[in-house]
Amino acid sequence: MKIHFQQALRALILLAFCGLIFQLHYTGDITKYINPKYVRLSQSASILFLFLFFIQITRIWTFNRENVVHEHHYGQDCCHHDVDTCSHHHDHGDTPFTVKKLLSYSIILFPLLTGFFLPAKTLDASIAEKKGGLAILGNQKQEMNKSSGSEESDFDLEDYSFEEELEEVEELEHDLSVIEEVEEISNEEFEQLKKDLYSAPAIKMDDKVFSLYYEEISKDIDKFIGREIEFQGFIYKEEGLASNQLVISRFLITHCVADASMIGFLSEVEEAPELYDNMWIRVSGVIDKAAYNGTELPLIKIKEWKEIEEPFIPYLYPLTIKIL
Repeated sequence: MKIHFQQALRALILLAFCGLIFQLHYTGDITKYINPKYVRLSQSASILFLFLFFIQITRIWTFNRENVVHEHHYGQDCCHHDVDTCSHHHDHGDTPFTVKKLLSYSIILFPLLTGFFLPAKTLDASIAEKKGGLAILGNQKQEMNKSSGSEESDFDLEDYSFEEELEEVEELEHDLSVIEEVEEISNEEFEQLKKDLYSAPAIKMDDKVFSLYYEEISKDIDKFIGREIEFQGFIYKEEGLASNQLVISRFLITHCVADASMIGFLSEVEEAPELYDNMWIRVSGVIDKAAYNGTELPLIKIKEWKEIEEPFIPYLYPLTIKIL
């Protein structure tokens, strides 16, 4: 019997990927990387890696008779310029390690090492600054104005899904029940949420409606001036703001953290100098408007605020609307 080290290494890599995805689901950290609507898809990937692992196990050992057949067949067909590589131009797992092969394995192992040994880091004020900060909010406002004449403009920030099998995310152990159910809503329910925004005595922006209400308020600020509002987010400060101003922000993730975009409200509060970047607060205040680089933005005049712990799921996700 002969043991093929490289085939065993490939089996371990497949098992490690399966274990990494399982760990992310078990701890709930998977939602810090992807939109929860893709949880089922990532679970399927974990099962696929496990299936491939069991297939790969069969390639680790070859017995004496198989060795003779292998050597007879491939010994005759190997190219003269590379005695270790079959003429069929694929690797049977017996070729020696080369720089090219080591580089390939390194690329594959890198996400495993970072996934297991580096904690999941939440996007914060430093990322908001790199993405453009308030300039991004101004650009979002301009894009909304450009598309306001279109019938489909109300849905710019909404993520349409044609997946019919989308189900709610299972409750995780260890107090992970804070993960909200992922569900599709009908267009009628979506329109009702918008009606509630205009009719409610106070605007309460929970995570489910945050992106929708934020878009509606930003599109036509004048309709909401004087309205009371409640929401939560992390603090982001930027050069050029007045001493009593800051931005209360959230990150909106459509698919994964790679496409995260910052949304939030420019706010005024007397205690602003005492508050700091990445501090999570829940606020209540009144909507007004202000200008930033020639663009009108909603301005929240905060009446009350309270420091809170960072939510286990700090990100926002667009509503998924059933089309069919």
